[in-house]
Amino acid sequence: MIRIVVTGAAGFIGANLIKGLNARGLTNIIAVDDLTQGDKFRNLADLQIADYVDAGDFYNAFATDAYGEVEAVFHEGACSDTMESDGKYMMRNNYTTSVQLYRTCHQRGARLLYASSAATYGGANTFREEPAFEQPLNVYGYSKLLFDQRMRRECGTAFEQARTGRSAQVVGFRYFNVYGPREQHKGRMASVAFHQFNQFKAEGRVKLFGDYGGFAAGAQMRDFVFVDDVVAINLWFFDHPEISGIFNLGTGRAQPFNDVASSVVNAMRQINGQAALSIDDLTAEGLLEYIPFPEALRGKYQCYTQADLSALRGTGCTHEFADVKTGVTSYIEWLTQQA
Repeated sequence: MIRIVVTGAAGFIGANLIKGLNARGLTNIIAVDDLTQGDKFRNLADLQIADYVDAGDFYNAFATDAYGEVEAVFHEGACSDTMESDGKYMMRNNYTTSVQLYRTCHQRGARLLYASSAATYGGANTFREEPAFEQPLNVYGYSKLLFDQRMRRECGTAFEQARTGRSAQVVGFRYFNVYGPREQHKGRMASVAFHQFNQFKAEGRVKLFGDYGGFAAGAQMRDFVFVDDVVAINLWFFDHPEISGIFNLGTGRAQPFNDVASSVVNAMRQINGQAALSIDDLTAEGLLEYIPFPEALRGKYQCYTQADLSALRGTGCTHEFADVKTGVTSYIEWLTQQA
């Protein structure tokens, strides 16, 4: 029976990956995480796994072959707080641990599918998987970039060898702005859609940043990607072990934060039997409010992101991504059911 490891298993993307694997009948899964934040157990409670291992114990034990033959490791475990300023902590969690895991996978012949980030691009205006466009704005983005660079250096040949079956697969996914079910534990790092759902429930309105970076209020644009699509792409590469490399994982379509806000509010209005409203009407009725851009984020904030999907499409992957309205509406329905 295929054995799979998922690190960050009780986290947002990790738990959704396990859900996707379970849907395929795959349950021989070793879930790795740190449940110091105990409420994260809820993300695993309805899933099927073979074992749970604390992250503090797993990596050294894995290096000693404690878990037998492993087909693939989905490495989602990391510190994802872009506001974290402790660089030593960030590099240990996101870089050093990942290097150790790669070495073990390489020695054991296990495939490694890992989470990188669009934060590697930082201040760039082009989002293509090339060093010329990698300009991280914070230590989180740098920690992800450094591991990508390490993989390019150590797996440069392996990326080519994997296509001919001579080396185990190594794939890095540069996640853009992911939103969807099972992110409730992320606090301030949860998606805009999650926070706006709770704002609207509590206050009857949602809030967005005002004008900044040459963009009008609420008009800053991101590539928002639904977590179901993230799972689908991970599993597509799982089905194609001959393909390795670093790939953007976004929709390839930038949309303004105003689209997220209107999708959240109108989805909640629809649930209550009310008609949808335009952005202008939402603002006029006080359902959407713009607040001053925070000083703490100036110079550290990406006002525009849009994944270049050329490399992804070049692999033959034709997956169609949900737009904001479709994905957010589905997510709000899920949040409402949970509440």
